[in-house]
Amino acid sequence: MSTITLVRHGQANTTARDEADYDRLSALGHRQAEWLGDHLRHTREHYSRVYTGSLTRHRETAASMGFDADAAVDARLNELEFFTLAHALQAEHGVPLPATREDFVGYMPRLMQAWADGRIEGAPESFASFEKRISDALAEIAGGHGPALIVTSGGLIGMAVRQVMGLGIAAYAQTAIAIMNTSVHRLHPIGDALALTQFNAVPHLDRPERQFAQTHL
Repeated sequence: MSTITLVRHGQANTTARDEADYDRLSALGHRQAEWLGDHLRHTREHYSRVYTGSLTRHRETAASMGFDADAAVDARLNELEFFTLAHALQAEHGVPLPATREDFVGYMPRLMQAWADGRIEGAPESFASFEKRISDALAEIAGGHGPALIVTSGGLIGMAVRQVMGLGIAAYAQTAIAIMNTSVHRLHPIGDALALTQFNAVPHLDRPERQFAQTHL
């Protein structure tokens, strides 16, 4: 098995209320990605393979990092459709979308549990299907040769953590909302399984003059 490094995309459109409008990086998102790419080159991180989801924000992040030239695009690495799920939850159960980041703390476990329980009829895919496409993609990538870099989204990274650590739904939801833009996470083979050896690292944003760029939304 090979080591997998997961990177969340840079800050996207924070004012969006639907999937299409969210799917582009902000100016800060591009800058975060540039800083991360510079950091990885400075520390001589080597990746035999680079993958991204097919979403615009994934490909823009890889491009701003300078890792897009040889990147393989794999739609299995796409994010869950948060806005689609959230609008369906509101329409079907009267639960409003969160208005602030603090609102997400209680909202996300509720949304994820309803999705996992099959109580959102308007879901574009089932929770089990989301879970399986991620486990299938990670198993295939881990089975390849050499360390791999994946540029993707927070919900997918949270699911990867859930799978390697056996997290419940509530813990998965809390993990996903804690993930920062352009944060770095590492899954390393130990025995015949992957183990989490790095979570939510932002070494490229640790300087005092860059701490303003440590964003979640």
